[in-house]
Amino acid sequence: MSFIKNEDRKIVDVIKKMMPAVVSITVSKKETNNLNLPPFQNTKSEKFVSGGSGFIVRDNGIILTNRHVIEDPHNEHEVTLGSGEKYNAELIARDPLDDLAILKIDPEGKKLPIVPLGSSENLNLGERVLALGNVLGLFEDTVSAGIVSGLSRSITARIDKHSQPSEMRGLVQTDAAINPGNSGGPLVNLKSEAIGINVAMIAGLENVGFALPIDIVTRDLDELKNHGRIRRPFLGVRYLTLNEEISKKLNLPVNRGALVIRGHSFENAVVEESPADKAGIKEKDVILEWDGDEITQKKNIQDYLSDCEVGDKVTVKIFRDGEEFETDLTLVERR
Repeated sequence: MSFIKNEDRKIVDVIKKMMPAVVSITVSKKETNNLNLPPFQNTKSEKFVSGGSGFIVRDNGIILTNRHVIEDPHNEHEVTLGSGEKYNAELIARDPLDDLAILKIDPEGKKLPIVPLGSSENLNLGERVLALGNVLGLFEDTVSAGIVSGLSRSITARIDKHSQPSEMRGLVQTDAAINPGNSGGPLVNLKSEAIGINVAMIAGLENVGFALPIDIVTRDLDELKNHGRIRRPFLGVRYLTLNEEISKKLNLPVNRGALVIRGHSFENAVVEESPADKAGIKEKDVILEWDGDEITQKKNIQDYLSDCEVGDKVTVKIFRDGEEFETDLTLVERR
């Protein structure tokens, strides 16, 4: 007779409940085998490109995964359910900033199992979590257990091979192993709720993984429902967030805020016709405040943008040539 501790039994129960809604995603690309024959005699084949995990969040076939799994919208996407059923999937949205993509399969009237969405707002350090996923059908039902070991973490990463490295902020850190087996799958609590989507690990380090907070997912699903796409607000500046050390090196009279500065010589620091441009913001300005709140390394412009919606009106305080002034702008949709 085997004995299972209460917490261990709860973990087993969560896995049994959640795993049927965790899927494998295979990405392939159609290629034409050109043998110098007439077009009608050429053959087409599919070449494996990439894959990952995902999870069903609506019983009509809405599936979440990582954006880096779905790099090219023109590729073919096949979803394999825990039951072994296979479906062709349609890419219906990719978040322009966060590592999130949304797929849709057609279950032909059948209601699918789902992973309920919780909230990442009130997570506690030390809270028990599980990272679930599959490895392209090769190693199904991959599970790792751990705790929430950090909140509001920031890392610099390239979301896909075509993008520049960018800062990913507000992440949930966990010591549950995040690897190619469960990247794109859910990070769940012991209430059987998704509180994050597994997104990254730090190469060379053990027990350091990250997940997008599920509240970002909830926001994107609402955007998709209300507008048919994921809309994210756009300001239109390239900037460097200041602190005392950076300001001293650059010989600046202020040690906080966001210095408007180009990243490369061929870039503009302020995007033409953007909200920032129309508000009169110029290169070498320092944006000190966002609607009366200070811009710091703990909460920078991207953090404030994440809390805003397309169409929001914002007042920013600018430092220029020794003087401070305020200007108003209206955020537009990122394209």
